[in-house]
Amino acid sequence: MTVAHPPLEQHFVVSWIDWDTYVIFSDKLGERNIRVNYNGVNMELMTTSLEHENAKTLLARLLEALTEEMDIEIKSGGSLTCRRQDLDQGFEPDESYWIERAAQMFDRNDLDLTRDPPPDLLLEVEISRSFVDRLAIAARLGVPEVWRYNGQTIRIMLLGSDGHYVENTRSRAFPFLSVSELIRFLHSDLSRSETKLLRAFRAWVREQMVNGWPTAPAAPS
Repeated sequence: MTVAHPPLEQHFVVSWIDWDTYVIFSDKLGERNIRVNYNGVNMELMTTSLEHENAKTLLARLLEALTEEMDIEIKSGGSLTCRRQDLDQGFEPDESYWIERAAQMFDRNDLDLTRDPPPDLLLEVEISRSFVDRLAIAARLGVPEVWRYNGQTIRIMLLGSDGHYVENTRSRAFPFLSVSELIRFLHSDLSRSETKLLRAFRAWVREQMVNGWPTAPAAPS
């Protein structure tokens, strides 16, 4: 007898949902391991797998270790709900950070995107394909930079003046960092031990700083 196993990540889309229904449904879910995306018409619910959560956490820990070693101030937002009623858009990223505009968020305990700046950087892990265009929602909300990690490589997407993302070889938030080095660490044997991975990465960052890395990121253009 063959036993059918459900996919590790599942996507459910409900169409023709208005804003109030989306907000009520999203808020009623409370603490859960589900991402909710909304593009003004369709609401998508996505479950996440261990592979997905481990990948996004490892990448986030590397970035946070980098900012700590280089004394770069950040404000972490995690997978907080980012939404604007006037734009009829909402989604929940895997990880989010304010970097250039971190100081504007230090005393904030909630997020109102009609008043507060959107995160400067989002991390999006794409182990499975979303049916709602999350990148388009991030663009509508004005997020300057998105890193898309599919388990193999990272694609850096920068928001252009036309409101669309363009893939770039360098990060706006960390222009001195070679993303290939992040991939090298994520795919090394050290990734089997998160503690050893973080120790090795911190040692590498300190070595780069001694060899001439800047002590703070260049200002985004």
